[in-house]
Amino acid sequence: MSLIQKYGQLALVAGASEGIGAAFSGYLAAAGMDLVLVARRKEPLDQLATKLNHEYGTKVTCIICDLSDAEAALVIKEALKDEEINLMVYNAAMSYIGPFENNSLELHTRIAFANMITPMSMVRIFGESMLNMGRGAVIMMASLAGFQGSGFLATYAASKAFTRVMAESLWYEWKSRGVDVIACCAGATATPNFIKTKPEKTSRFAPRVESPEEVVEECMKWLGKKPSFITGRGNRVASFFMQKILTREMAINIMGNNTRKMYRL
Repeated sequence: MSLIQKYGQLALVAGASEGIGAAFSGYLAAAGMDLVLVARRKEPLDQLATKLNHEYGTKVTCIICDLSDAEAALVIKEALKDEEINLMVYNAAMSYIGPFENNSLELHTRIAFANMITPMSMVRIFGESMLNMGRGAVIMMASLAGFQGSGFLATYAASKAFTRVMAESLWYEWKSRGVDVIACCAGATATPNFIKTKPEKTSRFAPRVESPEEVVEECMKWLGKKPSFITGRGNRVASFFMQKILTREMAINIMGNNTRKMYRL
């Protein structure tokens, strides 16, 4: 069964302009879905929309919106008017790298909105119409950083724990009502933002950095089958070791030390 047959014609991708969001957009366009692309920067979003329209004939609507704004979800709802979203991907995220106290309360608050409040609001708004239709899908991008305390990524890691638990909870609530929900827990991925940070390889045993397309392919494979999953075999092995073999204290220390070394803190 195709994505359109299972869920419907229209998909929304939040945080669509590059990286994993752009890869999701390309995958869904190739599957024949029409798209609503949401991001803060107009130029890369318009470029992606033109590319997808040219390659697949996809109908694309672009909404320029800062997802860290308190009213972002309502702005998106108003822009769409009566359009019904059949599949929603929330990929957008904000973070910092460094000591918690070195970053302003304003930044921590904007991270909380972009990573928790806005996606929660969008799932509430668009999930209700999916439930009323008796079909739909919600994909939430989470992270391995959210499985335990992650030093120098405190607010980001905490927000990704929220994302995973919310998705898993809704998977249970909505699975019998025709709406599939999944949390995609990614490790290091070669997105433009990741590459810009110039991370150092911390160990020859560190999991391989995946491409955005690999993450998306695996996510779509498990959608409708699992409440959450970890991308990449290397990441799954590392997570098993961290969560099942080591003590909590050891896992937290490894995460913090790894981030300290990776970003020369």
